[in-house]
Amino acid sequence: MIQGFYRLLIELTNGRWTSGILKKFARSRASRFVVPSFAKVYHLNQEEMEKGLSEYPTLHDLFVRTLKKNAREIDKSHDTVVSPVDAVMEDVGPIKETSDIVVKGKTYSIDEMLGNRDLLAKYQNGTYMVLYLSPSHYHRIHSPVNGVVTKQWTLGKKSYPVNKLGLKYGRRTLAKNYRVITEVKTEFGHVAVVKVGAMFVNSIETTHKGSELVKGGEMAYFSFGSTVVLLFERNTFQIDSTIKIPKEIKVGEKIGILSKSV
Repeated sequence: MIQGFYRLLIELTNGRWTSGILKKFARSRASRFVVPSFAKVYHLNQEEMEKGLSEYPTLHDLFVRTLKKNAREIDKSHDTVVSPVDAVMEDVGPIKETSDIVVKGKTYSIDEMLGNRDLLAKYQNGTYMVLYLSPSHYHRIHSPVNGVVTKQWTLGKKSYPVNKLGLKYGRRTLAKNYRVITEVKTEFGHVAVVKVGAMFVNSIETTHKGSELVKGGEMAYFSFGSTVVLLFERNTFQIDSTIKIPKEIKVGEKIGILSKSV
């Protein structure tokens, strides 16, 4: 019964008014009473949380929880790319010359996703990766690489579900949802970290300061389950050969290597 209740809460976020009510509730003191049951239903790993359940005053605070120091091991190798989130790696593939990618049988436009034609050319014939966060995942976003932020911008106003059904049946969700895009320059080329909002909540909070990013360092957080899309410049990224899609992945785990474009 309680599982059905939480599924209903997630479904309510598909509407403008109901999502607003849910967002207000999640940030209210009244929501603290559902913190223990939410943790149980979604099997949250309490051992790695920085605080005990009783220390989260609202459901929102639980969503954006931080972890104990060293709860995630970051691959420090010079040329590796690490997962920026705890998530399910749903898809990875080539970006076509037309800027299209195909995810779950649906075609999305990188041109539309980035909303910046001046940046588009470098990603054509590159690689994309889709990482989906469910409500059970740790919701902080970390840098997948070492580098310098060259540009950060926000696009979109509404958000629709980006889970498997949302990707399959939604209307260009990855390219149209509210999103915060960070382009990072590395010594190997550029990487775009596209943080895609979900379910009308549109809460993506940037936390990093300055332009320098350190691999594994925190960048931002989501308030609800959502998606991160990574875009790699052509001829710069090779996915780790051990990865089989779909794959459950954690922050800091190696997902591939970078090399200089030739």
